[in-house]
Amino acid sequence: MELLRTLLFVPGNRQKMIEKARHLHADALVLDLEDSVPMSEKASARAQVRDSLPELTQQGAAGVERKGRKVFVRINSLDSGLAEEDLEAVITSDIDGINQPKPAAGIDIKEIAAIIERLERERGITAGYIKLIPWVETARALIHAFDIASASPRVVGISFGAEDFTLETGITRTEDGSELLYPRTIVVIAAKAANVIPID
Repeated sequence: MELLRTLLFVPGNRQKMIEKARHLHADALVLDLEDSVPMSEKASARAQVRDSLPELTQQGAAGVERKGRKVFVRINSLDSGLAEEDLEAVITSDIDGINQPKPAAGIDIKEIAAIIERLERERGITAGYIKLIPWVETARALIHAFDIASASPRVVGISFGAEDFTLETGITRTEDGSELLYPRTIVVIAAKAANVIPID
């Protein structure tokens, strides 16, 4: 997969923002079903994202064909109990991949990958077409960063989620961000060791 330098996150419950995102330049659009969507709007956001994908993915920014950028959907975590419903709604050939938040270890990646494999088979999508970008957002995930990055051939990159990581660990954010040098370095090393893209 091409280098992913800019990921533009768009709340899945905001139709006007989804429409506007069609015309913005980014290496990848990420339609978000997780943090930016209140619990009371999860189901409606899921349906809205599903219905927006065909039109959204036909043309990229400034009329450039979709080949010029990727489209991902960030699902809810496995722990939320919503991940499988999210995948059932959005796994089509209109997306390039899934952003998976808060995996604890490689076994969580394998669980999501197995669901995607089943849906690809049922829907006539080429096996392995849908990619994965897991998010390292907890202390446990950081310890298992290489396990996460290497858990499935679908994984094309891993991303570090600084906000959730500092919230969980109680680390105080500073202007220079030096408190995050260690976890960011670990994520980069794990990504490189697994031959996937490190994203922050």
